[in-house]
Amino acid sequence: MKVNASFLKSLSKAEDYEATGTEVVFLGRSNVGKSSLINTLCSNKNLAKSSSTPGKTQLINIFNVEFTKDEIKKKFTFIDMPGFGYARVSKALKKVWNKNLDEFLRLRTSIKLFIHLVDSRHTGLEIDENVKEYLNSFLKKEQVLLTVFTKADKLNQSQRFKINKDFPQCILVSNTKKTGLQNLEEKIFELG
Repeated sequence: MKVNASFLKSLSKAEDYEATGTEVVFLGRSNVGKSSLINTLCSNKNLAKSSSTPGKTQLINIFNVEFTKDEIKKKFTFIDMPGFGYARVSKALKKVWNKNLDEFLRLRTSIKLFIHLVDSRHTGLEIDENVKEYLNSFLKKEQVLLTVFTKADKLNQSQRFKINKDFPQCILVSNTKKTGLQNLEEKIFELG
């Protein structure tokens, strides 16, 4: 699949912008690999700012993305959300962030796919369960929630088998080894 992607803008709050295609939100706890996955999917390691420092993404970052498969072009708007959980900011600022993120996710009906990223080495964490429960509390029938387990290259074969058994609808990906990405691309393309 061919990909063409560009940065559109950053938002600090739930403000409107003109989406150029199907909206896909990438969210999860801090340091799960949201920005890295967007970069890998878009074949551009400098598109989304990634860092080993948790909580680095502090704005809602918007990207225009076009996938081409068998001469069929589909346009998407990828949305890189700040991570849930860790960030070295004041409680007051964190409260404002949470309000803005909540408004953005709940009120933006043009979002068609929520990609909830979970670190494959740490399944079943309370924060991930809370994110899943939160998203399901307002998910509309035309919206899809997809769980993607990141950092699959850090697992051995039996650990990968267990995740696939425990979460049969999930996708396991590795940015380093480039595994599982085609499966994820296909899922995104289907929704476009």
